[in-house]
Amino acid sequence: MALIVQKYGGTSVGSAERIKAVADRVIRWKEKGNNIIVVVSAMSGETNRLLDLIAQLSDNGSARESDVVVSTGEQVTMGLLSLALEAKGCAACSYTGTQVKILTDSAYSKARILSIDENNLRADLNQGKVIVVAGFQGVDETGSITTLGRGGSDTTAVALAVALNANECQIYTDVDGVYTTDPRVVRNARHIPKLALEEMLEMASQGSKVLQIRAVEFAHKYDMPIRVLSSFDEGDNGKSTLVTREEDIMEKVLVRGVAFNRDEAQLTISGVPDQPGVAYKILSPIADANIEIDMIVQNVSSDGSTDFTFTVHRNDYDQAHGIICQLADNLRARECGGNKNIAKVSIVGVGMRSHAGVARTMFETLGKENINIRMISTSEIKVSVVIDEKYLELAVRSLHEGFGLDKEQQVLVD
Repeated sequence: MALIVQKYGGTSVGSAERIKAVADRVIRWKEKGNNIIVVVSAMSGETNRLLDLIAQLSDNGSARESDVVVSTGEQVTMGLLSLALEAKGCAACSYTGTQVKILTDSAYSKARILSIDENNLRADLNQGKVIVVAGFQGVDETGSITTLGRGGSDTTAVALAVALNANECQIYTDVDGVYTTDPRVVRNARHIPKLALEEMLEMASQGSKVLQIRAVEFAHKYDMPIRVLSSFDEGDNGKSTLVTREEDIMEKVLVRGVAFNRDEAQLTISGVPDQPGVAYKILSPIADANIEIDMIVQNVSSDGSTDFTFTVHRNDYDQAHGIICQLADNLRARECGGNKNIAKVSIVGVGMRSHAGVARTMFETLGKENINIRMISTSEIKVSVVIDEKYLELAVRSLHEGFGLDKEQQVLVD
């Protein structure tokens, strides 16, 4: 008997009728002879409603208490789906993250999972029950409720699949899989039936919103296959994307897709003396403020000074800008500045690992459109550039066409 973990996002459970439809789908999978664990998000809009209530009552409230509030959205959905399953004659049992004992650290609002106690879940599975788990939440060593950050229900589902050695983790959302880029930007973006976990990890980290990056990190680390499906497809035979090990993919392409991120901001501290440890002196206070850094470029001038540029999430720009401007005097910097009107565009594909010239084609394509590149970052299977945000959609469309992602026959690699 196969064990399948299914996760349903907020739009999938956005009303009583949608929850009934999810219950019907779960029962169909159960009747095929599968053991089923379901992870649910809060109903669409519920988390934002709770956050708005918090904002009305507290400008700078306790992160611990905020987690107590926002975690209730998933608990409501969990109970409603369990009731819907029971009403249809399917035995079900609901669990909060605390009841499962999804143990996390104490980084409220962005906690990381440390371990999962699966004993109670296995006991209920052995009794033939469907288990419904509230996503997005866990509990720390003190017994306090924690949340995993936006999209954290994906992480809950993958972590449960790994802990229980499931056959597959299915992520149901409002799209029917992963595409070569966002179809809202490129109309002829193509559906990808299968791609490597490493490719999905890069696409998620570069801005693709289909799966939460920490969920993909979990899946990549433990080789857990993820299938992305639409909960709005009738039946269970619609399109989907299987994200799996690279060695399980027979057809490999040069470039799998174009990802982009509008939420970038660039910071520069100029004219810093080129001395050992200067990067540490700049980045250490940024890290102490719990601000994540994405791309870094350091340019050394002939006069013995260096310009240090890095990118952060746009929401962290003002705080990071204040930090580096405070550092400027101590570091004898010439000036500090920044730019919030930038975006990042990336091309991703495991085929890039063994083929030269991909970056050249990318730069040539952008050059023909007179799009200036501000920063460049590369890995074995990814090339990212920072450009002015006003050129973002033009860049995505031109790269999508330039690498033939709009064509049914893409460039294959050996």
